[in-house]
Amino acid sequence: MSGTAPRSPHPARTGRRPAGRGPRPRPLPGLGMLRQTGRMFLLAGSVLRLMFRRPFNAREFIEQFWFIASVTILPACLVAIPFGAVIALQVGSLTEQFGAQSFTGGASVLAVIQQASPLIVALLVSGVAGSALCADLGARTIREELDAMEVMGISPVHRLVVPRVLAAMAVAVLLNGLVSVVGTVGGYFFNVIMQGGTPGAYVASFSALAQLPDLYISELKALIYGFLAGVVAAHRGMNPRSGPKGVGDAVNQSVVITFLLLFFVNLVLTTVYLQIVPPKGG
Repeated sequence: MSGTAPRSPHPARTGRRPAGRGPRPRPLPGLGMLRQTGRMFLLAGSVLRLMFRRPFNAREFIEQFWFIASVTILPACLVAIPFGAVIALQVGSLTEQFGAQSFTGGASVLAVIQQASPLIVALLVSGVAGSALCADLGARTIREELDAMEVMGISPVHRLVVPRVLAAMAVAVLLNGLVSVVGTVGGYFFNVIMQGGTPGAYVASFSALAQLPDLYISELKALIYGFLAGVVAAHRGMNPRSGPKGVGDAVNQSVVITFLLLFFVNLVLTTVYLQIVPPKGG
């Protein structure tokens, strides 16, 4: 027999750690969430940077624009009518208690334009179009199509993500105007017909309280919400877990994350707007 000692098995093959070493350090809690947040911010920066790089994929943009518009226009109108009606009825009831029925139109229309319309658009764009966008990119990811594009020297962000994000932003801005009009008309109908309001007082109060920056902040909110919905959906779609179940989980996560971001951003934008723009007549 040879005098050499038998070799000990390699720790990677046995699954046991060598003697003298302590337990593996546990990852810090929340570290994975921070990494995902950082990657999402990097994707947002890449989208902003690649928006101005040529060539621009106009065909993909038009296809995505038409798809998002086709699946959100009718639901947005159907949601805007009862939303505007509820706001008009609630505001009308409150103003009647204070004896200020003449300001019902202005208060309800401002609530629809500044708050309700951008949020309705954002929830529909993220819930309907964003989920489809995330599922499409997730399916491409698990089929390794994005890896193949990178091997061929094609940027998936520039080729696929940028047109989708721009389409979501464009649809959100245009849809916000439509929802504002439908919500205002619905509020007018229910206030004048259901509560016996005066049409002239409704319009006069709106003219007395509303100003052009109210429309600007509404469109700005819709633009930012569309960007956030597109970026979050693209990020989760490009980073799913393996398998079809991972794609489904990524879609659910994208909708939830987008909703949380939208309400937080809405709070920030509303606070900044009320601090910068004085009320009319103030």
